[in-house]
Amino acid sequence: MVMGDFGLSAAGAAAAVSCFLYARRQGEFRPAWLLFALSSAMASLGNLVWGWYEVVLRAEMPRPSLADFFFLCFAPPAILGLLMLARRPLNGAGWVCLVLDAWLIGGSLLTLSWSLALGHTAGAADQGVAHAAFQLAYPILDIALVSVVLALHFRRTAANRAAVNTAVGALALTVVCDAMFTSPLLHQSYRSGQLLDAGWFAGSLLLAYAPWAAAFARPREGRPSRPFPRSRRLRRGAAPGRPAAPSRSGPRPGEAGTPSGPLASPAAADAPRSERARPRASAPGPPAPPPPPAPPSPPAQGAEAGCYAPARPIAGSLAALLPYLAAAVCTLGILYNVLAGRSVDQVVLLTAGAVVLALLVRQGIMLLDNMALTQKLAENENHFRSLVQGSSDVIMIAAPNGRLKYVSDASKGVYGLFPEELVGRELAGLIHPEDLPAVLHELRRFLAAGPPADPTTRIEYRFRSRDGGWLNVESTVNRHQGGLILNSRDVTERVRLQAQLQHNAEHDPLTGLPNRVLFTKRVGQALSGRRQSDQGTAVLFIDLDGFKAVNDTIGHQAGDELLVQAARRLQESVRQGDTAARLGGDEFAALILGDGAGDRTAREGHLLELADRLRLRLSQPYDIDGNDVRVAASIGVAFAEPGLGAGELLRNADLAMYRAKAAGKDRVELYAPQMQQDVVRRAEVAARLRTALHEGEFSLLHQPVVSLADGRITALSAQARRRTAQGALFTPAEFLRAAEEGERTAELGRWVLEEAVAQAAERSRAGLRTPVAVRIAARRLLDRSLPLTSIEALLTRHGLAPGSLMLELAGLDPRVPLDELERRLTTLRRLGVRFALDGFGTGYGSITALRRLPVEVLKLDRSLVDGVVESARLHKITSGLLRIAADLGMQTVADGVDLPDQAGVLRAMGCTHGTGGAFSAPLDEYRIRLLLADGHCPLPAGRPRPGAPGIPGGRPGVPGASRGHAPGRPGGPATGPAAGAGARPPVPPARTGGAAYAGLQHGAPRPHSETVVPPP
Repeated sequence: MVMGDFGLSAAGAAAAVSCFLYARRQGEFRPAWLLFALSSAMASLGNLVWGWYEVVLRAEMPRPSLADFFFLCFAPPAILGLLMLARRPLNGAGWVCLVLDAWLIGGSLLTLSWSLALGHTAGAADQGVAHAAFQLAYPILDIALVSVVLALHFRRTAANRAAVNTAVGALALTVVCDAMFTSPLLHQSYRSGQLLDAGWFAGSLLLAYAPWAAAFARPREGRPSRPFPRSRRLRRGAAPGRPAAPSRSGPRPGEAGTPSGPLASPAAADAPRSERARPRASAPGPPAPPPPPAPPSPPAQGAEAGCYAPARPIAGSLAALLPYLAAAVCTLGILYNVLAGRSVDQVVLLTAGAVVLALLVRQGIMLLDNMALTQKLAENENHFRSLVQGSSDVIMIAAPNGRLKYVSDASKGVYGLFPEELVGRELAGLIHPEDLPAVLHELRRFLAAGPPADPTTRIEYRFRSRDGGWLNVESTVNRHQGGLILNSRDVTERVRLQAQLQHNAEHDPLTGLPNRVLFTKRVGQALSGRRQSDQGTAVLFIDLDGFKAVNDTIGHQAGDELLVQAARRLQESVRQGDTAARLGGDEFAALILGDGAGDRTAREGHLLELADRLRLRLSQPYDIDGNDVRVAASIGVAFAEPGLGAGELLRNADLAMYRAKAAGKDRVELYAPQMQQDVVRRAEVAARLRTALHEGEFSLLHQPVVSLADGRITALSAQARRRTAQGALFTPAEFLRAAEEGERTAELGRWVLEEAVAQAAERSRAGLRTPVAVRIAARRLLDRSLPLTSIEALLTRHGLAPGSLMLELAGLDPRVPLDELERRLTTLRRLGVRFALDGFGTGYGSITALRRLPVEVLKLDRSLVDGVVESARLHKITSGLLRIAADLGMQTVADGVDLPDQAGVLRAMGCTHGTGGAFSAPLDEYRIRLLLADGHCPLPAGRPRPGAPGIPGGRPGVPGASRGHAPGRPGGPATGPAAGAGARPPVPPARTGGAAYAGLQHGAPRPHSETVVPPP
């Protein structure tokens, strides 16, 4: 019952439902499977009608009947569905070949079938025309279905192969059962539920399973299978209903064969034959790079290639044999009639003649296609040969055994060797022995990877030329018939240029020594690998002291020559394995590799001795254009430590070198961890100074400068104080010690100058016209951060009268060019700015500065004032300096007069002015105005002790000492005779040879009465 009529109907209905659901799956429309669903529905309805008569009605099936109609409608939809699933021809000739192939199969099967059975059925006299037509319709439709199945079997699309194969198998099983049913032997004894029904039942179930077969099939060819893909593969001809796109390029080199020679690997030897390709008529484009042309393909295969997209080799061979098999079948049908002693039926003759005619037409089409293909191949061959022979690159083909079997004519121009001299030689013998291992390794890897993973590779090596030298060659390598194609070009000039560029990028162009980049790289190499644990490795940082003076005095060309000679001396002073480098400017460095010694003390002593010898060697005179030029060398030494990188080691050596320069230059310093801590601390303090400046934590105080003769206030000294969150005022001494001469101190100096000028202008407008003094480093006047235009603009903006600003020059040293400083001071003097010489009696160049600079006031250094009472030597020195100032007609100011005895002694020695705690502490703006309104500070009442050095009898000899002013409280307002309301003592007029003194103390940390504003 299961495989009876109703079972067959249910199986057909299941196949129809399955194909219909798949045809509309995921919103896509698949017409081929919809036609299969219609074909299965026809079979289901036919079996349903048959079972109704046979099982339910138990009556004989009338002929013809409705069941016959449904069964006859089974084949046409199936045929159309197979046509839609097939790979469509590429051109008109392909369509003709498809029709001819189908007719060859159908005609040959019709000839054989008519000879065996159909002729007898058609000639039966006891049946009517309609019955005979129905009897012949079944086998003819089956023959048509078989013809389409066989014709399209070798041309089915590659997409969804499992589903198509299953559907073809299901239809083939159904056709076989139909053919057996039409056989007179089985037709007469047929009963439902027998073997034929089992075949039909299995065919319907297979067709129901067919659309879902891909879901159970394993992915093939490296990509996952998906039932009936319609997108992403249309251009490959994968979707049914659309022709496959013709290929626009020929076979890629390397796909023509698989490697099997000494360079091949087992993985490469197993490459499938399907990877091999041959030229096709539809691929006119030449490949690049072009190999020598391959011989033409056989004509039959060429015709198929011209009509259809490329097929598998076996399928192509069977398709080529199809016409001959059809002719053989036709011949077999005719022989059967002859051997049986019957006359040949006209239907057989007509069908056989049509088959032979179709065979001739098809062979003619194949002949024309093969002629066109042969012509195309000849054109491609000439084209390829022209490209190969005209190319400037050398094209070589290496056989699997590694010998060259083809070399293009370009070898004469590139290698200097004729092709005949290279053909037959082993490629390995022409490659430089040092490059051969790397080349062989890359070629074996390339061959083992296979074309899909790595279609081409590129190698560089040295190739032997005719003169025995070596040329740098770059080759693009492709596979070719088990061997290799090498497209090579000479890149010797490019390699030389790259080497030169690399050398220039890592070496100093002036001295030829390694630059900072290469030196850092070598230091990193020395700190890694097998030397990682060797702590004897050290870096020397070298700076030439006085090199700038060489450039400024005798020119930059002489400076360059000095650098070249210094580099030569440095290179000669280090060992062969060590590295000498120029880092830039007058900075050099040396990498000294350790010798593995474990004694740290001995190692440090040896390296310091080496560094000192190098210092002496670099400090010897240099012969520059016949002149002896001398410079010194400051060297910093840093040893490698565990976990220390190249950057940290270079930084440590740099810090040690700057410590050597700060300690007096021309010396060697060994790095100590404290140096890094000092740098960090200075950075932190500089950051705090920047924050204090931006947040307005600094205040400007003024300390009066008093005439020692009568106590009059002749000037004010501007001083900066930092106000804490609790309101306390402190000197910025900590900032000055840490920040030294950095950008932040210059910013603080500019702030002091601007505030002093602004407040002096406000006091002047209020009627208190007292000059203000600001201490400034001499080199700051030459710095671009304080141009003359800024000082002029400052005075103009605030309207400060000429003579109201005095700048105290501090920090004169050999680095300050006096010629330029003199020009700058002369220009400022025209603007009404006065100058004082700070720190007179100490430091560098005081006498020279007196002779050359336009100063009007001399300010004694506080080191002279501190011991003037106790030290007879200091008393004599100070007295001599004061006499010099008096002879020059200059006013003098004693800085840091904190004791009454000091004021009395200085007054007796002839000092004209003083400032310090003995007169008044630094005051804010409100209190300094109160003091200026009085105009006087009380002079100290103390008298020099009897027998004080330099003061006979211990009595002051200065008029005005008996004014009797009582000393005021330090830091408080002045006390003394009351001035009238609004009374204001006149400002002393400037005298010949000097000006009213104004001094701002600006320098190292001092007591609270001293200024501590840094040099701007």
